[in-house]
Amino acid sequence: MQPASYVMSATERKGCPREKIPEYAFVGRSNVGKSSLINMLTGVKGLARTSATPGKTRLLNFYSVEDLWYLVDLPGYGFAKISKTEREKWERMIHDYILHRKSLMYTFVLIDSRLEPQKSDLAFINWLGNHQLPFCLVFTKADKLSRNKLQSNVAVFRKELEKEWEELPPVFISSSVAGQGKAEILEFIRINNQEYGSLIIADE
Repeated sequence: MQPASYVMSATERKGCPREKIPEYAFVGRSNVGKSSLINMLTGVKGLARTSATPGKTRLLNFYSVEDLWYLVDLPGYGFAKISKTEREKWERMIHDYILHRKSLMYTFVLIDSRLEPQKSDLAFINWLGNHQLPFCLVFTKADKLSRNKLQSNVAVFRKELEKEWEELPPVFISSSVAGQGKAEILEFIRINNQEYGSLIIADE
């Protein structure tokens, strides 16, 4: 179990905690299973609120893990039933945080493994690529598919990315129900933290 606790929420980057430890952001289309994955990774049931209603997360939510790094829960994108104005506000908040947060090490982009490549996912991934920002892909809800169908869907998504990308980002397969992917994702973060060492950034 990874001792984790809620720290704070912010409506914009300027309201985030002081940049002194590494951060890993989790983002994806609304209802992709982000909160369930966060709870599975930290081993703290109910740490991030889960909901069948898309668009539940509306802030930058910070969780401290072992006092060594922050897990940052970002608002979802895609089909949430919100106004265009609100959706644009979320987009600006997410983009500003990812572009300018110096302590952000990686963004984990969650993909629903059951679906064919979605335009909103591809657009967000290409935006990250165009800005040369480090990220990983996490295919969620793997338990909902047979092994063959899962492998087929991931292969289709990879092939779609290869149209624009010469090198693909790290890929993880996860199931919050079965605990799949937990060890691999946490090990990736642990190794990355070791490489960067103790991150201390002066206040802006």
